[in-house]
Amino acid sequence: MSSIRNIFRRQWSSNARLDGKTVIITGANTGIGKETAKDLAKRGARIIMACRDMERAESAQKEVVEDSKNQNIVVRKLDLADTKSIRDFAEVINKEEEQVNILINNAGIMMCPFSKTVDGFEMQFGVNHLGHFLLTHLLFDLIKKSAPARIINLSSMAHAWGTIKLDDINSEKGYSDKKAYGQSKLANILCTRSLAQRLQGTGVTVYAVHPGVVQTELWRHLSAPLKATFAVMKPFTKTSVQGAQTSIYCAVAPELENETGQYYSDCAQANPSTAAKDDVMAQKLWELSCQMLGITWD
Repeated sequence: MSSIRNIFRRQWSSNARLDGKTVIITGANTGIGKETAKDLAKRGARIIMACRDMERAESAQKEVVEDSKNQNIVVRKLDLADTKSIRDFAEVINKEEEQVNILINNAGIMMCPFSKTVDGFEMQFGVNHLGHFLLTHLLFDLIKKSAPARIINLSSMAHAWGTIKLDDINSEKGYSDKKAYGQSKLANILCTRSLAQRLQGTGVTVYAVHPGVVQTELWRHLSAPLKATFAVMKPFTKTSVQGAQTSIYCAVAPELENETGQYYSDCAQANPSTAAKDDVMAQKLWELSCQMLGITWD
């Protein structure tokens, strides 16, 4: 089975170092996030694992330290479904860290039953988009001060399933777990484009990533028929290590130094859906996101 996977997936390889750099990875205690942490730790970076479940985070921290032989790995509490938790996390980072060279907005939730965040946002849009949008905003000045710096937003090919419903952003008029997930992943790409424009000339670049169809805990909410479908596809899906490669590539590849605002898959620039290239919608979404979060971000 693994041999079938490996026919299609080359592991990206580079000896680029990150000594003296600080990296924040959300959702770093499992799956793609943990594998990304391991790789970047081996390159010498200080890794801040931003996680909701501290017990699991501390267990993952030990694993990353053992695997990388890098002691400079810390865990910090972050619940992206609660804006107070996001603000508390950012306050600690802004106070304690001298720099943030790489921010990887990796955490996510996929196709869950309808529920809301602490602040009343639809859960998938709230966690996958608004939580990371607020986090990036709150760390924005520190990231710019740390330039050259990079921001990586994990999206998905599932962005093609979604449309941005400005008049029903919280899916209250009708909920489809698939469409709500697609909307949140489309929002990730649109905001990557908007952010890239706002960061022109600052030395900070931003990338949206499709990691591939990866066997991770994200699948836990899938219905029984969908789980059966994915079981059939399993030989053609990626491992977490393979799924992490494009995040790692966007975080460290020297050749991306002057690229920004683009979408990547399998360690190469890819073409997202037409809706993901709509800069008018991107601006409207940006304004709505700021309004929902009560922030001003010009």
